[in-house]
Amino acid sequence: MKKKRMNVGLLFLALLGYAMQLTANNYESLYQGLPFEMPLLQKPVFPDREVSILSYGAIADGITLNTEAFNQAMLELSQQGGGTVRVPSGIWLTGPIVLQSNINLQLDYGALILFSSDFDLYPLVETVYEGLNTRRCQSPISARNLENIAITGQGAINGSGDAWRPLKKSKVTENHWKNVCASGGVLKDPQYWFPTEGSLKGENRGMKSGEVEISTQEWNEIKDFLRPVMVSLIGCKNVFLQGVLFENSPSWNIHPLLCENVILDGVQVRNPSYSQNGDGLDLESCKNAIIVNCSFDVGDDAICIKSGKDEDGRRRGVPTENVIVNNCRVFKAHGGFVVGSEMSGSVRNISVTDCQFIGTNIGLRFKSARGRGGVVENIHIDNINMLNIVHEPLSFNLYYFTKHSDVVPPVDETTPIFKDITIRNITCTHANKAMLFQGIPEMNIQNVRIENTTITSTYGAELCEAENVIFSNVHLNVKEGKALTLNNVKDFTASDLTYVADTDDAISILGDASRNIHILP
Repeated sequence: MKKKRMNVGLLFLALLGYAMQLTANNYESLYQGLPFEMPLLQKPVFPDREVSILSYGAIADGITLNTEAFNQAMLELSQQGGGTVRVPSGIWLTGPIVLQSNINLQLDYGALILFSSDFDLYPLVETVYEGLNTRRCQSPISARNLENIAITGQGAINGSGDAWRPLKKSKVTENHWKNVCASGGVLKDPQYWFPTEGSLKGENRGMKSGEVEISTQEWNEIKDFLRPVMVSLIGCKNVFLQGVLFENSPSWNIHPLLCENVILDGVQVRNPSYSQNGDGLDLESCKNAIIVNCSFDVGDDAICIKSGKDEDGRRRGVPTENVIVNNCRVFKAHGGFVVGSEMSGSVRNISVTDCQFIGTNIGLRFKSARGRGGVVENIHIDNINMLNIVHEPLSFNLYYFTKHSDVVPPVDETTPIFKDITIRNITCTHANKAMLFQGIPEMNIQNVRIENTTITSTYGAELCEAENVIFSNVHLNVKEGKALTLNNVKDFTASDLTYVADTDDAISILGDASRNIHILP
């Protein structure tokens, strides 16, 4: 009997150890079959200390400004070695919050952090926006050069973005438009509303993200135009966001820049569909990231991979690499999963699996333009289901915000390169166009493999300026026109390509550069 009890005890200890290992490494399953090397990420661990913002005089009435309570709680706890700052249920009005190392900002169920719409609380700071060095208003939540930081829990964070963002009449209902105009602000024209004169002045000046050759006075005159991202994380290591709802951001919602070891798990990201620059997640020049079990419903791109823009991005020269996206759902968005357009520092080693895009404008979106430079490579996408895609489930656009030209420039450091991309097990029901590849003649989109894919769309797939493209077991169910058009496509092979189209001439080959086209049984 004694021996039997010892075996049971050893079994218990073994199971306990295994359970502890699963808790510590609960992202390990994401690495099974991963087609590139990437270190196993773990959640940051925080000391067993906890304080409540109530202890620092915070009041949850939605009226009292609690900026000092938030920042003092985090600063003092960080100076003691770190721990958890709890935000109880209630509405907590605040100005900018500056995170601290070794701090977990934990929102209880029912907790809502509401950022003030008083622009004076957000001074201009040096930062990066849309891939360029610039000045913007201080972000509602910011962190710079920190380690072990987290925002977790079951609460919500609201950036009061409607107070910051301009609005186009065409994007909202007539009643919504009338209410916004009645609230104040100014009109650029009958169709375009701005919240303040300073915001409109920035627009009229043609202010660009990276423009810095203006006086301090001029910066301050257009300060309202320089909307901040809601969560700005720059140069941080071991970042963990879990469970929280991030919504209504002034500009982009969550922006990790030059960060390492970033985990987003089970967060919700929302912006109104009419929100300009209302991106969900912009992961820029980051190394080692996991985005899992998240949902996005936003006004611009949802999950976006970036690495800087043009000369600024190339000078920085830091790619975004080693990224796992798994089990995420995107509703309204310009793109579900997106690379670019600011990708001048390159993008590589990306895995996107088991995601849903429902009502998104474009599903898988790759975009850039001449002048960017950078290399996008080793992208692996598998098991994506899409429904009601407004434009294309798969799009490559290397003329983003630029025009086609008959002049073909030489290949140099400013030439963007997209290559070595594998896309498997895609199903899309109800799209406008099955696929759209718009490469550039001096550097075609290269080495794209599409397997086990079924798309039902109004129009077929159109591939322009692409090289070494393979279709394997691709089915196109097209309501109007041709199923497949190839224009200046080289080395194209399709095996088990099937289609339903309303024309006998369902495949069209165009362009003097088209060659080596093989359509196999």
